[in-house]
Amino acid sequence: MEQNTPPNELEEKTKESHLMKVLGPMHIWALGVGIVLVGEFMGWNFTIAKGGSLGAIIACWVIGILYISLVMINTEMGSVMPEAGGQYTMAKYLLGPLASFNVGLMLVFEYVMLEAADALVVGQILQSLHPDVQALPYIILSLLFLTFLNYRGVYATLTLNFFITAVAFITIFVLLFGTKFYSPTESLLQINQLTNGLPYGWIGILAALQFGIWFYLGIEGTALAAEECRSTSRALPIGALVGFVTLLIGATITWFVCSGLVGAENLGESVYPLYDAALATGKPFVIVALFIGTILACLASANGCINDSSRAWFAMSRDTLIPGVFAVIHPKYRTPYRAILFLLPISIAFGFTGLLDQVITFSILSALLVYVLTAYMMFKFRAMYPIGTIERGYVAPWHPVPALVLFVLALATLGGMYLGYWSNMLAGFVFYFLASLWFTMHRSKFMDTKKFIEAGIGRWPRPKGY
Repeated sequence: MEQNTPPNELEEKTKESHLMKVLGPMHIWALGVGIVLVGEFMGWNFTIAKGGSLGAIIACWVIGILYISLVMINTEMGSVMPEAGGQYTMAKYLLGPLASFNVGLMLVFEYVMLEAADALVVGQILQSLHPDVQALPYIILSLLFLTFLNYRGVYATLTLNFFITAVAFITIFVLLFGTKFYSPTESLLQINQLTNGLPYGWIGILAALQFGIWFYLGIEGTALAAEECRSTSRALPIGALVGFVTLLIGATITWFVCSGLVGAENLGESVYPLYDAALATGKPFVIVALFIGTILACLASANGCINDSSRAWFAMSRDTLIPGVFAVIHPKYRTPYRAILFLLPISIAFGFTGLLDQVITFSILSALLVYVLTAYMMFKFRAMYPIGTIERGYVAPWHPVPALVLFVLALATLGGMYLGYWSNMLAGFVFYFLASLWFTMHRSKFMDTKKFIEAGIGRWPRPKGY
């Protein structure tokens, strides 16, 4: 058992282990949108295969309701828990060690798997240039470069993410205006001829919800940067909420353009739907723009995933839920460099399985389990700390409606996932069950309970009814 540290020494060590506060709303937008935007360049189109063209857009908007609820909940709790870890930190204060261990692990795999999916798409789009192109060296070099950026500091990393995400987002509008959608006589869009409605009925919409998440998956990761914000109560709500609006606009345009340029059967199987839509226009400038946009979106997403997964892993290590070797911060750059370096080869390994929909499914499953627990945590948070008992940087309106919506839609999406990927779900549940057994039977013996609990003392009042 690790020796308990005296309170004064613990306070000093806690200060030393804190990350630098350098981020503003722009960086939070770049983190949230940067991770998610790749979902508009790939992955979302599997909703077409599951629910048809109409099922896809319905899934997009229904899942949009899920995510606006999630963003509001995360922003309220995250604004008063300014520590790296996001939903892990929420679980730490509200649910205890075993639940927070699972939430942290789920967050890590959500982003590691998403990073792997990014690597898969980069490889396949490079190979589309010529069959002799070897994608592996480019992918490894890209991920090594992004890892190096994260190693050197979060400010430069997310500043770069802002610019490459903005350029990738603009290319969606290049494609939109390249179709001349505004001219009935010159428009290239053929929505009526290429869409297929609801071929599987309402059950298809339920099945499509799983991949509708890909339009927004990762926006909740903005809460993971709470500790590094100059003003958490300002940067987190502005960056996250503006980011969600950005994604909702981009998602709707993406469905509209792709459905009007690529037939539903081909669209439902495409690895890079926006690029395929650009090819369908036959315009070289649009094709080049979307090629660049797809690559940049993948890089921005991978960059954000490295940031978020490492913060969750670092936070778990700092709280002694996993070995403390990953809690070390670089003395010069003030980054959790060991966590960053440790997760890189894991992501690369999953990326080169070549199973894009399987990798996406495990990422989505991990995220949905976090969402269900987040909805529960919101009820517990409001019960423990009613309005007025603790200072909040943001208050989610209409409570408990957002938490109920999040809970119901997350469960519905899990039900839809079961229809096509029940074996993947079973494997995921078995993995997290075995991880829980490992923690309960082995790792909990080495946990420093005092360090885990006292990190928040001095900032938190006693809960109601304590």
